[in-house]
Amino acid sequence: MVGSPHEALHRIFQKDPALLTRALQRVLHVPFPEPREIAALNVDLTEIEPVERRVDTLLRAETDEGTYFLVVESQGRVDERKRGSWPYYLSYLYEKYRCEPVLIVITQNNATARWAARPIRLGFRDWHSLTVRPLVLGPENVPLITDERQAEQDVTLAVLSAMTHGRGPQATAILKPLASALRTIDPDSAAVLVQFVDSCLTDPQAQQQWRELMTAIQYFWRHPLAEQVREEGREQGREQGRVENQRQMILRVLEWRNIPVPDDVRERVNASGDPDELDTWARRAVNATDAAELFTEER
Repeated sequence: MVGSPHEALHRIFQKDPALLTRALQRVLHVPFPEPREIAALNVDLTEIEPVERRVDTLLRAETDEGTYFLVVESQGRVDERKRGSWPYYLSYLYEKYRCEPVLIVITQNNATARWAARPIRLGFRDWHSLTVRPLVLGPENVPLITDERQAEQDVTLAVLSAMTHGRGPQATAILKPLASALRTIDPDSAAVLVQFVDSCLTDPQAQQQWRELMTAIQYFWRHPLAEQVREEGREQGREQGRVENQRQMILRVLEWRNIPVPDDVRERVNASGDPDELDTWARRAVNATDAAELFTEER
C-alpha cells in the first residue's frame, strides 16, 4: 500500500510516466518534446560510498530531440539543503550519462512552491558559474479539475490535481467528478489510483468523503485499501453499526451532490436494515439526479 502523500506523488508517475511530460506541456507550458518512450530508473545517485544521494523519482524520456532525464522531487516544506543537493543531482546525471537532466519539484504548499521556483545560482553576484531553474508543479498552477467531463478526458491528471490540492479547503470539490471519471477506465488501474488519492488527502473530512464515495464502486473492494476499510468496520463491532454507517453514507452522498432529500426518502433509508439493499442504494446515489431514483428499479 502507498504509505504517505510523499510516496504517492511519485507512484502516480510510475503508474503513468507520460503524465509528467503532459503536466510540463499543459500546466507549465514548457515546450518539452513528445516522448516516444519513458522508463523509470534507479533513484540512487550515490557516487562515493559514505555520501548517499537519492532522488525521489527518476525517469528517462526518449524523444525525437534526444534523451532527457526527468528528476522529480516531492517537497513538503522549505529545505535549504536541497539548494545544494539539486545541482548535484543534475551535474552527476549529466556527467555519467551525457543526457540533459530536467529538475521538476512537486508540492502541495504554495509557499514551498514559490521557494522551490527560485533559481539556484552558484558563483559571485555578477557571474554565476552554475544556474539551476527548477520547474515547479503546485496548487498555484496545477488545475483544480472539478468538471466530470474534463476529469474523464485525462483521469491521471485529475488524480494529480486531487493529490496536489490535497491540503486546500477546495479538495472536496474534485472528489465527486474524479470518482465518476474513475468508472471510465479499467478497474485494476482505477483501484491503484484510488489508493494514491486516499494517501494524499491530508484533510480527514476529505479523506472520509473519498472513502465513502469509493465504497459505492464495486472495484474499490478489490484493492488492499478496501481491506483496511473493512477491518476498521469490523473493529467498530456490531452489525447495526455497519448498517447505520451505510444509511449515513447514502444520505451524505446525496447531500454532497446537492440533491434534495425529501422526508419520505430519508425515512425509508433510515428504516432499512438490509445491508444488500443499502449497498444497492449507495451505488445508485453516486449517479442519481433525484433522490427517488434510489428506489427506481423497485417500482
